Amino acid sequence: MLDYPTLKIIWWLLVGVLLIGFAIMDGHDMGVGTLLPFVGKNDVERRVVINTVGPHWDGNQVWFITGGGAIFAAWPLVYATAFSGFYWAMLAVLWALFFRPVGFDYRSKIANATWRNTWDWGLFVGGAVPPLIFGVAFGNLFQGVPFSFADNLMSTYSGSFWGLLNPFALLCGVVSTAMITFHGAIYLMHRTDDAVYRRSRTAMLIFGGLLLVSFTAAGIWLWQGIEGYAITSTVTPGALPNPLDKTVVREAGAWLANYDRHPATMLLPVLAYAGALTAMLLAANGATLAAFVASSLAILGIIGTAGVSLFPFIMPSSSDLRSSLTVWDSVSSQLTLNIMLWATLIFMPLIIVYTSWAYKVMAGKVTAAYIRENEHAAY
Repeated sequence: MLDYPTLKIIWWLLVGVLLIGFAIMDGHDMGVGTLLPFVGKNDVERRVVINTVGPHWDGNQVWFITGGGAIFAAWPLVYATAFSGFYWAMLAVLWALFFRPVGFDYRSKIANATWRNTWDWGLFVGGAVPPLIFGVAFGNLFQGVPFSFADNLMSTYSGSFWGLLNPFALLCGVVSTAMITFHGAIYLMHRTDDAVYRRSRTAMLIFGGLLLVSFTAAGIWLWQGIEGYAITSTVTPGALPNPLDKTVVREAGAWLANYDRHPATMLLPVLAYAGALTAMLLAANGATLAAFVASSLAILGIIGTAGVSLFPFIMPSSSDLRSSLTVWDSVSSQLTLNIMLWATLIFMPLIIVYTSWAYKVMAGKVTAAYIRENEHAAY
């Protein structure tokens, strides 16, 4: 059995891996849904777009479900506090996601233009709203969330849904939306041809540029305009979790302190820029598969940058600084983390192998001719 401090770090890394896996795999599905009404100008073209992700989107939801389950099991205090404080935001995500299964399965069942156009916009909502809200949530983490713990660790949230929609959080929402839509545009280029390919290429350039600009703006704002959090008391990594057993202060530049302590972490923001720029260059020159890999690395760099900047904080509190949840004091028991680790080591490789096989079997371009030949079988 691994020691407790090591398990806490491992699960911080594993939750990060699950978030990155969700953004890469389910993210390109959502990016495709966001672009659907714009890159497809008629019914056949929109069915082409839908069928690029139709066979895989539900399997990719595994990353979303597993990520939520991992947070619940590994970080129960984070799960309880976040889903309480972000209650309406999480419901908005779920309501948006409801459009996806119904839209994919029933959109083309009825040959009616109004019916199909309605579900096209439903799929747009299901693709665009979740990454926007997830980005807004991350933006609020950097500013602190208004919650506090009583002595019995019952949490109280004193904010509102509208309070989450502050300028910096909305900028982070733009970063997230641009990242996912850029990724989806590259995937569409890889799977389509002709007019849809050309429009997806234009979307790739637009959202790639927006990603670089918004990511830079968010970084400068975080550096110059937002105070970070720092633990000033001695932390015992192996101690039993107790969020109230520490002292925390806010100070300028604290969110950048980890880059000074561990210079190697600078590779993450560098990877974000290098991955996005390389993906744009490769996609513009037709190397779409390599571009998809590069945009995946950009996603790793962006999410990794956010994680390293926050570390060791997971959910800082603006109401009561010592109530802030960290890697050290918001986790489950040592036994639980060990059991979950072994389950992850067994099942995650199986998920990756199966997903890779499924994409290999159903690889290739989706064309207008294919849709016409499979009028009743295709999505």
